[in-house]
Amino acid sequence: MITFIDSFEKIVEKKKNDTAVERNNETLSFEELREKALCLAELIIGKTAYSRKSLVAVLLPKEINAVIADVGIMYASDFFMNLDVKTPSERIANILSLAKPDLIITSHKYAGVIDESSNRILFIDDVEWTSQSDTDTIYKRQESVIDTDPMCVINTSGSTGVPKGVVLNYRSFEDFMKQSRNVFGLNGTEVMGSLSPIVFDIFDFELCSLMVYGSKLVLIDAMLSAFPARLLQYVNEKKVSFIFWVPSIMVNIANMELLDKVSLPDLRMVWFAGEVFPTKQFNYWYDKLPGVTFANLYGPIEITLDCTYYIVKGRPDEKEPLPIGVPYSNTDILILNDRDELCGIDEEGELCVRGTGLAMGYYNNPEKTGKAFVQNPLNNSYPETIYRTGDIVCMRQDGNILFKGRRDSLIKHMGYRIELGEIEHVIDNDLKLVRRCCAVYKKETKEIVLYYENTEEVSDKAFRVELSKVFPSYMIPKVFIRLPQMPENTNGKIDRLLLSQKVNER
Repeated sequence: MITFIDSFEKIVEKKKNDTAVERNNETLSFEELREKALCLAELIIGKTAYSRKSLVAVLLPKEINAVIADVGIMYASDFFMNLDVKTPSERIANILSLAKPDLIITSHKYAGVIDESSNRILFIDDVEWTSQSDTDTIYKRQESVIDTDPMCVINTSGSTGVPKGVVLNYRSFEDFMKQSRNVFGLNGTEVMGSLSPIVFDIFDFELCSLMVYGSKLVLIDAMLSAFPARLLQYVNEKKVSFIFWVPSIMVNIANMELLDKVSLPDLRMVWFAGEVFPTKQFNYWYDKLPGVTFANLYGPIEITLDCTYYIVKGRPDEKEPLPIGVPYSNTDILILNDRDELCGIDEEGELCVRGTGLAMGYYNNPEKTGKAFVQNPLNNSYPETIYRTGDIVCMRQDGNILFKGRRDSLIKHMGYRIELGEIEHVIDNDLKLVRRCCAVYKKETKEIVLYYENTEEVSDKAFRVELSKVFPSYMIPKVFIRLPQMPENTNGKIDRLLLSQKVNER
């Protein structure tokens, strides 16, 4: 097959001295990225098994070295799993315990998070960057790469307190990149304003755009999300032409009317995904940036980036939600009712997906894989896997799909997919702060609310202190409500529906 490395090599020939990656005032050309990735690949090969594809974890902040690490891992014909350095050490330990990576690339600054005595660690700050690498061995390994080999593992929230590692292969990324070129005309002239954490699939798309199209990648510090005006000024300063952001950041910018104060003359394309973008705030962007192409994308990590898209071609009615659009090529959307039958027009059902974009499953987790990736109930003739998203949607008469909500406790919050059951599991079983609890999501204010049963009040501060040791900030509930006794349904289980109704009435 023609690998991403083959594509990248051709890009390097054309853009050798052009900037590939930029972060603040630090830059790296395509040629420099290639040479450093090759150097790192040789070290990786020396520490991993030659006979099989190895999982390599990357524990680095979002900086140029992280890009070098991911590209180097692909040069070594292995696959990467990016970790967030801001994640509590206990959570990182849980991820590493389940995934058991063959190698961890990190820096000495984060050595305390992992077992420093392990031979499975490669400290990137110890690497002596040279232009002399054993390229023969590296390219020979590349000959063994096939399109169904894994490219990366992306961790997502799990109901038992341990994140699930979604395995994505080259074929699914190649399909998405091809469709993006055909539909949106991406061609390597893009300057991408990369704001998503390196653990997001959006970052992987941006990395692939650099390697396949030759797009320039501008790494934006995550702290700028808290300062929207400075964020826009930075985007303007770096002449960013393409952004792929979660709507929550864009909503803040709209509410503060910052596009009235900061112009973005170089911006040409805006993608958004991860959560619902309220139409009123979207229209602010649409009105202020008339020359920009806007696209609403949809898809959980298990479908490789996104599986549907909607290009906004006219100012939408503020009373109507933005559609999530139509399927990508090589992707089929099945909307199934409770009887596993296809829904009709405007009939709500669960969105299920089949096609080359499907993930390979969850890494080292066959039980979870078997529950989510199942046989197509519409096909009894041969094996055909679909992924059940748990999202409720309906098909409009014009062929566009509308997102209606979640079937279970899986939510999208601040662009992250969170299993509310994971929060409950940790509080009930690990922290043991209360008798029992139930986490619900208040859609209007986009807040995670924790109901808990206890004889005595537990202070909000006590909850936050303990939870911050285990969870990243976006998973910590904002509101804590004590109940003398949890409401129960006829099955003796916590009545989640009732609590959800109560929290949305507050």
